[in-house]
Parts: sequence; structure tokens; C-alpha cells
Amino acid sequence: MFDLKTWDGHSAPDSDRWNYNTHYYRLTDRLMPGTDSVLDFGCGEGMLARRLRGQSAHVVGIDPDEDSIRAAREQSGDDIDYICGDALEYPFEPESFDAVVSVAVLHHIDAARGLLRMAELVRPGGTVVVIGCASSERPRDLIIDLTSTVSALAVLSRHKLWKHPCPVVWPPPVSYREMKKLAHELLPGSQFRRHLLFRYSISWTKPL
Repeated sequence: MFDLKTWDGHSAPDSDRWNYNTHYYRLTDRLMPGTDSVLDFGCGEGMLARRLRGQSAHVVGIDPDEDSIRAAREQSGDDIDYICGDALEYPFEPESFDAVVSVAVLHHIDAARGLLRMAELVRPGGTVVVIGCASSERPRDLIIDLTSTVSALAVLSRHKLWKHPCPVVWPPPVSYREMKKLAHELLPGSQFRRHLLFRYSISWTKPL
């Protein structure tokens, strides 16, 4: 059996690429079916975009890292539109997507600007799903972190960790508490959940 820790970032098939981010890609499945256009906000090397394309007619992936976009294009068909650019500034039309998804991106940018931009780009009735990383600061966070560590050891007994080739920012500059507060303030009615394996999620449906 191959050890994914030794594989080149581009060589492992998507089905074998497991890490704490890909584990929660399933949370984006709630967008489907019936979603015609999806924006992968910070798409990296395109694994999530490829998953979304299996269920949505039009998928756009945008990322500012040239190497990541090059890898995404090399590994995907021509039925996904990849853009090398800044999702905060790229001239998308407002309310032009049925859904906007973002995985492990907000800690790379100004989180408030990122949430507001995603809200701007999704149409009324559409959905924003964010899966992110944050920092721990309170006793409750530390308890969940300990539980996550135990869970990670159990999961890694069944999976080998895939190390993606995209840029990494660590530690996250924003705490779980701060992210929850931002989500509730900027996306009223959104649902914030803290998950095991050191991740949180935000889901929001834009009012009609």
C-alpha cells in the first residue's frame, strides 16, 4: 500500500486524498441537487471543485496562487472554469451564483471581508457553506481539541494523511469565538458549528 505522506501532492487520486479538510467536503453535498452554478471560493488544486462538478452544471474555482490553479487545470477536465485571481476583488456580477463554498480559506484572508463577499455573490435563496480553521482560546475549545486529537488518531488508523500542495497559514489568526460572532453578525440566521478534527462550519441561506 502506498503511504500518502510520501506521494507528490498531484499524484494521489482524489478518492485517496484524505485530510481534515477533505473529510468535511461532504457538508457541501447539501447544496445538491438543483444547484446550477457554484463558486469554489479559494479552490486550491481543485479537488472540491471536481466533486461539485459531479452534481452541478457550472462550477467556477478561483484562487490567487498560480501553482494551485495550474495544478487544478492539469487535474480537471475543461468543464470547470478556473480563475487565477483574488475572489475579494475579481469582477464577478453580484448574486451570480446559486451557491458559494469555501474550505480552509478564511484564515488566509480578512475573514469579515470574505464572508461579506460570499454573501454578495450568492443569489437570494442561494446557500453559502464555509468550512474553516480557527484558533482555540477558551477551556471549552481545549476540551474539544483534546477530543479531536483522540478522534484524529482513530481516523488516521484507517486513512493516511494527504498533504496538499497549496500554501499553508498556521496558526489561524481568528478564534472560534470570533468566527462565530462574525458569522452571526454578517450572515444573520446562519448556523455555526464547531466540529471535531479542528474545523468549524458556517451555513447560510440568503433571504429572498
